[in-house]
Amino acid sequence: MSKLKIALQKNGRLSEKSIKLLEECGIKFPNGGGKLITESTNFPLEILFLRDDDIPQYVEQKVADIGIIGENVFAESLKNINSIEKLGFSACRLSLAVSKDVDYQGLSFFNNKRVATSYPNILSGFFRNNDIHTNIEIISGSVEIAPGIGLSDGICDIVSSGSTLLSNGLKEVVKVMDSQAILVANPDLEVNKQQILEKLLFRIRSVRNAKENKYILLNAPDEKLEKIKKILPGMNSPTILPLAQEGWSSLHSVISEDKFWDVIDELKEAGAQGILVVPIEKMIV
Repeated sequence: MSKLKIALQKNGRLSEKSIKLLEECGIKFPNGGGKLITESTNFPLEILFLRDDDIPQYVEQKVADIGIIGENVFAESLKNINSIEKLGFSACRLSLAVSKDVDYQGLSFFNNKRVATSYPNILSGFFRNNDIHTNIEIISGSVEIAPGIGLSDGICDIVSSGSTLLSNGLKEVVKVMDSQAILVANPDLEVNKQQILEKLLFRIRSVRNAKENKYILLNAPDEKLEKIKKILPGMNSPTILPLAQEGWSSLHSVISEDKFWDVIDELKEAGAQGILVVPIEKMIV
């Protein structure tokens, strides 16, 4: 039976969350002992653990059919692969930073300056689009030290909390792009592998929908139900069940966690009581 080959980062910020995603999708596989290749025991999937910067090339060359990488790695690689699904984790941004003592007045600061980065393709495109002329110094690691040792006037690097910049005497001044984990694929998959990919995407989307939504239960007087239904966004129409106390019902629905906090006060004012919010393990839509 044909297997779909997926490339994951072998270590680093994406590795653990990528493995967790597959496990949440019900995919079982032995993982340990420093193995670089393993196979699922219950899904037609072969897993390759690689350096994240190598994954785009391996997917392009069909060594792997699909892979999980950051949007920043995808954009920098310029490989003939497709981004097919945003995965909602490992969010960060690629930003320009300068020494904290610099009087930064705008993007024109970088005109005719030197900027150190591990992302020359993204950065050169960004500066070109903004009509800024710079000298890009390509560094494979420890980009933050470049201004301090006189190699550059600024840097462009991945930022999450910003603490690394601060600890190196830098300040973030311009966001170049947002990034998160994405699923990429070779654009020319065989039909049977495309079918396996669709099954995997179905599972991934079910897991993501569950994370982004909550199951809500509340009690309310019957005369308040119509008003509450208008306040409460959710899937189609909610389930309403009569309670033992006459004139009262229990309303069950699914709601985005973000939206719930926007409407909680309205629900209480409309007569909702005993509100419970429960996590969802899987959500099929």
